[in-house]
Amino acid sequence: MMLLKHWRALATEAKHVSFTVAKFFGLLHVTDSYLCSCTLVHGPSMLPTFNCSGDVVLAEHFSHRLGKVAHGDVVLVRSPDDPKRMVAKRVLGLEGDEVTSSFDPQRIVQHDRIVVPKGHVWIQGDNTYASLDSRSYGPVPYGLIQGRVFFRVWPPDGFGLVNDRA
Repeated sequence: MMLLKHWRALATEAKHVSFTVAKFFGLLHVTDSYLCSCTLVHGPSMLPTFNCSGDVVLAEHFSHRLGKVAHGDVVLVRSPDDPKRMVAKRVLGLEGDEVTSSFDPQRIVQHDRIVVPKGHVWIQGDNTYASLDSRSYGPVPYGLIQGRVFFRVWPPDGFGLVNDRA
């Protein structure tokens, strides 16, 4: 009888611990998916804003859902070329904007005027010479935006708000 009580107590404790762990991971998932997440941004496309070797940044995930993405915001976007990849680019045009795009940055004469269609944004890397962006794959559907980068965590010398510039 004593052994049965002991096993019931252990089972009850295990159930409570399991529920606590499940709640924690549920909260972690909701926070990471819908509020704020930490992400590594690397590569030459956003030089000098971010380092080539990689910066750890915080991205919030609610402003794009509320339609609050603005010119100059740095956003995390699912790559139209490879949906498994996430890229960080700057918003240069919103729906209805007319953007002038130079497809070969070394030849200023070769450029097109494009009107960003409804439900799309025009994104480009800050490093024009080393960025695969809307100049390559055109306007990006708003639904591919995953978050807005607002804070740099690492490296320590860059710690702070990510400046928005148009």
